[in-house]
Amino acid sequence: MTASSRADAGPAPDVSLTDDGGAYSHKGLTYPLGRRGPDEGELIALAEGVGWARLPMPGSLKHINIWVLEDGEGIALVDTGIDLPPSRAAWEKLLAGPLAGRTVTRVICTHFHPDHIGLAGWLTERFGVNLWMTRDEWLFARMLTTDIRAAPPREAVAYWRAAGWSEERIAAETAKGWGRFASMVTPVPVSFVRMQDGEILSIGGRNWRIVVGSGHCPEHACLVDDADGLMIAGDQVLPRITSNVSLSLSEPEADPLGDWLASIAKLKTLPDTLLVLPSHGEPFTGLHARLDALAHGHGDRLDALHAHLSEPRRAVDCFSVLFARAIDDGLLGLATGEAMAHLRRLELAGRAVREVRAGVNWYRAR
Repeated sequence: MTASSRADAGPAPDVSLTDDGGAYSHKGLTYPLGRRGPDEGELIALAEGVGWARLPMPGSLKHINIWVLEDGEGIALVDTGIDLPPSRAAWEKLLAGPLAGRTVTRVICTHFHPDHIGLAGWLTERFGVNLWMTRDEWLFARMLTTDIRAAPPREAVAYWRAAGWSEERIAAETAKGWGRFASMVTPVPVSFVRMQDGEILSIGGRNWRIVVGSGHCPEHACLVDDADGLMIAGDQVLPRITSNVSLSLSEPEADPLGDWLASIAKLKTLPDTLLVLPSHGEPFTGLHARLDALAHGHGDRLDALHAHLSEPRRAVDCFSVLFARAIDDGLLGLATGEAMAHLRRLELAGRAVREVRAGVNWYRAR
């Protein structure tokens, strides 16, 4: 999932932005197909054997892009949408329309988040094909879809308290039970085909190189066609919003923001000329400019946060520094994880010190 940050809350109004399908440039990026995406049930040809479709999503994201790749006598599908009736209905339009009569050969998921893997089980079961993922992403999806409880685990309560949530807010969250992930995802197949960093996938007449990034999730797979200059980027590079980078409950002493920044440096070794196919937004060129903006944005926020820690602060005290909008209950979880990731990065860099008082983490600048 993604959330806009203070430094990157979407494009400012600009007369060069058009929605008529014409190319435009903005903030160092060029969108050769303009800002219009496919309508529901429509498939747009991007290159020979590469199609672009969209599925609806709730909330501010509104859509997820999916990619249809010619694969011999059939088609491979990349990412699947969240398991909600509008997403299934959009798939039915595609399967009865531009994909009518086509044989699905495999389902590929870039990572485990519900908007990407939500309907993978439904599609693999429907067409009797394999799910292709990296191992860590498949394991996370399997774990989260089977972890359903009447009440959150004690570690979750401790995580919320450490971030500075009030006891009333913790009680309200506890009353919701545990297992929301599973409600958005069809059963994940018990077996899969593993994708690994550096591996070449031959799909139809194209060779796609797997390039793994992390920070947004443990082992995110991007697919790069070096010959024709295409990159299926998932959530690892988005054109106008910043992917959420959160310190997770599963690994509270990790460094996801450090992993994210290292992945940005890794992706900078790819050609700047690639046509980037993101999961949200429109295809664009200008990969290096976007990666630089992402890195600088996080650097600026770390500096601002460091200054904010002139007095001891909890994660919940840092939202105003990190985000351009008010954080309501619907965004509290994402915002908490992102704030904790930034605080953890400062701590590991020796720029902040953490003190635990009555189960609450307090950070001050060093």
